[in-house]
Amino acid sequence: MSCRRLIVVLCGLIASIPEFSLGQSPHRRFEYKYSFKSPYLAQKDNQVPFWTYSGNAIASSESLRITPSLRSQKGQAWCKQPTSFEWWEVEIVFRINGRGRVGADGLAFWFTTAHGVEGPVFGSSDKWNGLGIFFDSFDNDNKRNNPYVMAMINDGTKAYDHENDGMSQLLGGCLRDFRNKPHPVRAKIEYYKHVLTLMVHNGLTAGDKDYEICTRVEGVHLPTSGYFGLSAATGGLADDHDVLKFLVSSLRSPDELAAAASTDKEQEEQYQREFQQYQEKTQRARDEYVAANPDARKQHVDEDDEYEAADIRELRQIFTGQSQIYDAMRQLNAKMDEIIGRQERTLSLVGAVHSGLAVAGGGVPLPTGGAAPPPPAVGGASPISRFEVDSLINTQRDIAQTAKDVKNMVVDISQKSTQLLNKAGQPVGSAQPVGGAYDMHVTLKELNEGLNHIKHTLSAPGGQQQRGGVVEACPSCLSTWLFVGVALSQLICIIGYMMYRDNRDAQAKKFY
Repeated sequence: MSCRRLIVVLCGLIASIPEFSLGQSPHRRFEYKYSFKSPYLAQKDNQVPFWTYSGNAIASSESLRITPSLRSQKGQAWCKQPTSFEWWEVEIVFRINGRGRVGADGLAFWFTTAHGVEGPVFGSSDKWNGLGIFFDSFDNDNKRNNPYVMAMINDGTKAYDHENDGMSQLLGGCLRDFRNKPHPVRAKIEYYKHVLTLMVHNGLTAGDKDYEICTRVEGVHLPTSGYFGLSAATGGLADDHDVLKFLVSSLRSPDELAAAASTDKEQEEQYQREFQQYQEKTQRARDEYVAANPDARKQHVDEDDEYEAADIRELRQIFTGQSQIYDAMRQLNAKMDEIIGRQERTLSLVGAVHSGLAVAGGGVPLPTGGAAPPPPAVGGASPISRFEVDSLINTQRDIAQTAKDVKNMVVDISQKSTQLLNKAGQPVGSAQPVGGAYDMHVTLKELNEGLNHIKHTLSAPGGQQQRGGVVEACPSCLSTWLFVGVALSQLICIIGYMMYRDNRDAQAKKFY
């Protein structure tokens, strides 16, 4: 008898397990009008959709910086519209980084009946009505219990206890280090069936499921509708408080979900009835108009003709695409014709120039070796022949060789001038060296010969022309008086330098 009772009790417990699990697993629905996340967190006007921020908060495309790492900063951000659901879950992904080993002051999450203003409680106002989750970085009571995560409820009459870090007012909390972590820190706040659950991810791993329970409090009664918010503050020490994601999900029990589904079905039926009534009203108005205006009656009354079938729409799109391709090909063809026309006009102009040069030169010169010149092109334009190209190349080669010789001669003169200056700069004693005048005479003679060689080299390519092995001289570009003037000026400079050197040596003898 007892065995039968035990079996009945076990069957009842097993049958009650699905109901219990079903009642404890709520349905989650993401609420985008209460959330923000990267990328494109902020728009081009630096505004966060459905949110407003103030104070020292800065919005970017990747994060919402509540306060920068500067002293005495306060910032906050609030959702623009209140919640339309009673139970919710919020996941916050944030970073709190600072240079020092200790930071201040901390970050706060709010769910209140009204927007907060700038105040002393982590950058927001005191005596709030709702829930506050504080990530406190600084140890005000000097008990070495920070960083600390705490939950606190206020009915709008209590002031935050700064001296004791709110320990006398907290609802629950845990000791967690959330500063300067290699990965973003995560916090998940769940409020369902008057049970508040707070879980924290310490940011040491990259996985988004490594949560640890921080506190769980039952019998919590929050406002049925409120505003989500964030705030942060810095003091003598400063940290960067960056929020990367703020994700809100509404929670519904299976019973509420079924009731909502039935409500949605009733609304759908109501909308369908209203649509049918509106359609009938429109049809009656149309019939009355057609009856009053017989001329406006369409030839085809069939309503199916007023709509386009799927295959017809596809054929029309194909025809439109082919028409666009045809127009593009026609434009390309016109561009090619224009380019070909420009090339033909350019070739005709080049031919006219060649023909003009041939007429001005008295005909086409014979090539080397006695070969007959090539016949002129049709239309009076003669192209450049091979022998003309060879002649032009040979002339350029001669000019390059002459320029090279001139360069070598200039380098030689520069070296000799350097040697002369070095000899002139040597210290002179009380007795002059034997043969100094002779060396100066030899140097002047070499300089004169070098100038004569330069004159001959410069006059050779410009003043001589070689035709068939006969050299014909042409007048030189350097006159005799110009050469004499240059030589005299150089001689005067040398004599002046020698006099200056002798004067300097004479003054130096006074010190011996």
